[in-house]
Amino acid sequence: MGDRDLKFRSSLWTNLHRFFGTKLSFFTEYHPQTVGMAERMIQNLDKMIRRVCAYGLELKDSDGLTHDWCTLIPALELAYMMSVHSSTGQTPAMLEKRWNPRLPADTLRKDLIYIHPTA
Repeated sequence: MGDRDLKFRSSLWTNLHRFFGTKLSFFTEYHPQTVGMAERMIQNLDKMIRRVCAYGLELKDSDGLTHDWCTLIPALELAYMMSVHSSTGQTPAMLEKRWNPRLPADTLRKDLIYIHPTA
């Protein structure tokens, strides 16, 4: 299914984009490489979400707290956006936004690692 499928041209999508004030743009059939990149990204995200959902609708962390799998989607998005892709040698965040988001580990002071080697 490509983005020119009738599902993406339905009144639901049209009204949704009108509500958010966005414009729905379709890939051109004259540039199949863009369709291939989008399809590959969708496959990767699908695999990531399936792996999370394979554990059931509720996940427990190391503290025993229960999380709904939907709450993990932002973390999956960050993981995908920060992964270096072999075809470009860049992260999607760098290609799309021209910068990589700071990760929590980036905010740690380097000298703390030497003070507390177990950190």
